[in-house]
Amino acid sequence: MEKKSSHVGYYFMFFIILISSVIDLSTGAVHSVGDSAGWTTIGNVDYKQWAATKNFQLGDVIVFVYHPQFHNVMQVTHGGYKACNASSPISTHTTGNDTITVDSYGHHFFLCGVPGHCQAGQKVDINVLRIVPAGPSSEPVAQVKVPAPSPSYAAAQSTLCLQAWITITIFLTIFHILSYKHT
Repeated sequence: MEKKSSHVGYYFMFFIILISSVIDLSTGAVHSVGDSAGWTTIGNVDYKQWAATKNFQLGDVIVFVYHPQFHNVMQVTHGGYKACNASSPISTHTTGNDTITVDSYGHHFFLCGVPGHCQAGQKVDINVLRIVPAGPSSEPVAQVKVPAPSPSYAAAQSTLCLQAWITITIFLTIFHILSYKHT
């Protein structure tokens, strides 16, 4: 009888590990704006080109790294983005290491509110596409060209798969050792 109750504990431990692995797998990718250059006016970083190479999804984390004495991050409307107008931002970030989690589909417009910086190209449009699953429909569906997943997204997925594999391997090893001791 004691042997059965100890196995219930192993199954419970397996369930907890499995659930925590699934939770880890659901987190989004992390995108550092401008990659190694960061959020800056130095070096002629093309943020439009940077964003075009990414496949942004709900839950992704956008990271702005910059020197807070010289830059900031302001989320603005489409009109504010086009006109480089930071007078009425949706939100303002000033830490120098700002993280923003994407929680809705569509365009998310950001710019540096320091005078002249947006005009110099320090602005980015993060566009999260709503991908409609293919299937029978009475209405034509516009096809959207989706860029290939970014290297950071692929790396994040690879890391998450590795985490799940390691977790399962550790569990099976522990389960085997403990089962062997009880026989």
